[in-house]
This record gives sequence, structure tokens and C-alpha cells, in this order.
Amino acid sequence: MASSVGCQHYVRSCLLKAPCCGKLYVCRLCHDAEENHQMDRFKVQEVRCSECQTLQKAQKNCQQCHVQFGEYYCDICHLFDKDKKQYHCQPCGICRIGPREKYFHCQKCNLCLAQDLRGNHKCVENVSRQNCPVCMEDIHTSRIGAHVLPCGHLLHNAYRCPLCMHSAWNMDEHWELMDKEITQSPMPAEYQGATVKIICNDCQSHCTVPFHVLGMKCAECGSYNTAQDGGLVQQQQEPQPQPQQPSDLHAENEPESQDQPQSQAPH
Repeated sequence: MASSVGCQHYVRSCLLKAPCCGKLYVCRLCHDAEENHQMDRFKVQEVRCSECQTLQKAQKNCQQCHVQFGEYYCDICHLFDKDKKQYHCQPCGICRIGPREKYFHCQKCNLCLAQDLRGNHKCVENVSRQNCPVCMEDIHTSRIGAHVLPCGHLLHNAYRCPLCMHSAWNMDEHWELMDKEITQSPMPAEYQGATVKIICNDCQSHCTVPFHVLGMKCAECGSYNTAQDGGLVQQQQEPQPQPQQPSDLHAENEPESQDQPQSQAPH
């Protein structure tokens, strides 16, 4: 687990002494994977050099052999790693991968966002202070990048937001593929002309559209991100005339029977 090159999470030449249990681990993530509790990175005070094994206070270089524990070191988070243009964001309270000039901290979202989202995103207060609704991992401290959706919510990966159900990004190309697939997959005769009421998750429209098992397309915005709102409505078909039975035809063709005059009795 410990080596001069760190672990699967970070490149570093030291081990952290966990303030909670006193055990030595390369990083807090390695600690949390082995123990039944979590390490508080901010309370780390001591590290052990992976080269000379000297236990010492947390710092960038070993006080004994002078090896560099990490190209980057934050004395708040006690983060050692190779240089990834990291910076410590004071409002976020943790280190972020930069470079710093490409990001800004949105005060309402309380999160660092890319500069191209400045004035170009929907703010949701403290949006990252929750778990990803898809994988349930904490978004704010996750090492996995989160997507900022048009609805303002964050998640690690999905085609629509599981919170408000809006499409995660522009789905026009996917909707065009569904158009072609539905055209090439006609419904059975008993469902021809059947319609259903739907609610569009993207534009919030309520409309009645043709039913198809592959998806129902919103009549307003063309999205297939819809939900069925009621049962099928079958098209009323005109009753077909019933064919006449052969016996009935024969009866109709026979001449009507005539009353015969009764013979008179001889007087």
C-alpha cells in the first residue's frame, strides 16, 4: 500500500498519521477504505517519510532526508500530490484542480465553476452540498468531476437529471435517431391509431400523442423525455358488416308460399 510513489489516488512520498486511530496510510481515501470510520484531513498533524521512515510534523519536505513529499502541498487540507495546477479555495474549504484562473467561485451555488459558466448557468443554492443522486457519492468533495446541468443540478453521469427529470444536455441527435427507429418499427394492427396523454419533462407540456413502445414524442418540443399520464385511448373503429350465412341466402331466394284454396266438401 505504501511506497515512494504514493497510492492509486495520489503521488506522494509520505504516509499520513491518522488523527483518529493513529494508523499510517498513504491518504485519507486508503484509510477510509480499510477502516470503519473516516479520517479528518484537516486534523492531520504528522506524516512519516516513505524514504527514511522519519515521523515528523506535516510539511512539504522531509526534515531528515529532505525528499519532497509532493510537488503540491496544502497546509490546510494536508494534501500532497504531483502538480496538477491545484489551488485551495477558501469558500469551498478544500483544494481544487485548476489552474485557478480558469475557475471562479459562485457565491450562491457555493462551488467553483468553469469561467465559461460565469453568468451562464442556473444557480441552485449550495448545489454541491449533497450526494450525487445517481451514484450517491458526495459531490462537493468527490474526485470525480460533476456535470452542471441546464436545470442547475449537479451529477456525475446520466442522460437526465433524476431530481427534476430535465434532459442533462442537448439530446436533439438522440431524438432524431429515435424518430428513425420508431418509423422503422410500426406498432401491431391492434395498436394502430392508439394515442396516450403525456407530460414532457423538458418543456412541461401536456399533450396527446401516438402511442409507441419505444417512446412518446412531445408534440411541443420534440423531446422523448416524457412520462405517460393516463391509459391508452384506442381509436373507435366502424363495425364491419357481417357476411350472410348460406342458409339465409337460400331462404331469401325461395318463392313465398301461397295459401291454397281449400276444396269444398260435396254437398
